[in-house]
Amino acid sequence: MIRRTLLLATLLGVAAALLPGLSNALAAAEGVKLGQSDDRIRVEINGELFTEYVFKGAPHVYYYPLIGPGGLRMTRDYPMVPDSKNEDHDHPHHRSLWYSHGAVNGVDFWSETAKAGKILHDKFLEVKSGQDEGVIRSANKWVALDGKIVCTDERTFRIYARPNSERLFDFEITVKAPADSEVVLGDTKEGTMSCRVAETMRVVLPKKLKGEGHIVQSTGVLDGKTWGQRAEWCDYYGPVQGKTAGIAIFDHPSNPVHPTYWHVRDYGLFGANPFGIHDFTNKKEPAGAGNITIAPGKSVTFKYRFYIHEGDEKQAKVAERYAEWTKK
Repeated sequence: MIRRTLLLATLLGVAAALLPGLSNALAAAEGVKLGQSDDRIRVEINGELFTEYVFKGAPHVYYYPLIGPGGLRMTRDYPMVPDSKNEDHDHPHHRSLWYSHGAVNGVDFWSETAKAGKILHDKFLEVKSGQDEGVIRSANKWVALDGKIVCTDERTFRIYARPNSERLFDFEITVKAPADSEVVLGDTKEGTMSCRVAETMRVVLPKKLKGEGHIVQSTGVLDGKTWGQRAEWCDYYGPVQGKTAGIAIFDHPSNPVHPTYWHVRDYGLFGANPFGIHDFTNKKEPAGAGNITIAPGKSVTFKYRFYIHEGDEKQAKVAERYAEWTKK
């Protein structure tokens, strides 16, 4: 009996000694953890990879992969994985999730051609992990082929610690003109706040086969009819690794040209673009109608929320979540 008592006391003592360490380990795994290396910042939510902010090695900064509920990979692997399987290898500038534009003082920052400009990382203003949220705030330079800095930006990527049934983050960008010259964000469909969804989510598959994905806008417009339309939010959902999941992009009411136009395609491109009015209205509006001019030394700010969810837009209550965000 004495031996049993001693053994039990010993085991309880060992457990008591281990519990603080276990608690600390569990606490460290909770929340949003940011880890910086030479060319990227790894973002983990509750101990699991969510995305990486890649700030070197490409013509523009981007976020890849984008991992949704239950470990589902929500964006295309190409071109980050050059030999990716079962994907169209088109539009190499569609790098998972990114912000760029095709006409900034006439310079193309959208494509990755020999004459295109580059959006280059300058410095980090804040990199902060946290139990409830993590923040990456960076400064970037938009550089033309001749080396001239056309404009600069400060962007904030705010990631929230949420249940595994969803992922939620905010993207805010402030584009600033140089002190001595204005910046014209030009009227073109080629832009702007964009992602390229997973291949299986497409509405139309390669070889024009019908896919199982769908696009839904706040106005009720569906699928292929959504391109060039205005809406407060847009949701792109479909099968991912055998489950239905989606990405919703919310346009903030304070943004210029709210509700935004949508450069969203049935082959997987998904973008909010407030500038391309001439293209989106089938040239009913004159060229340049969508231009936004930033005066010297001034700036313009755009805010978006991304809601990555299980199920379709009704099951995920996308409309309700948008209303909560905007406090309507």
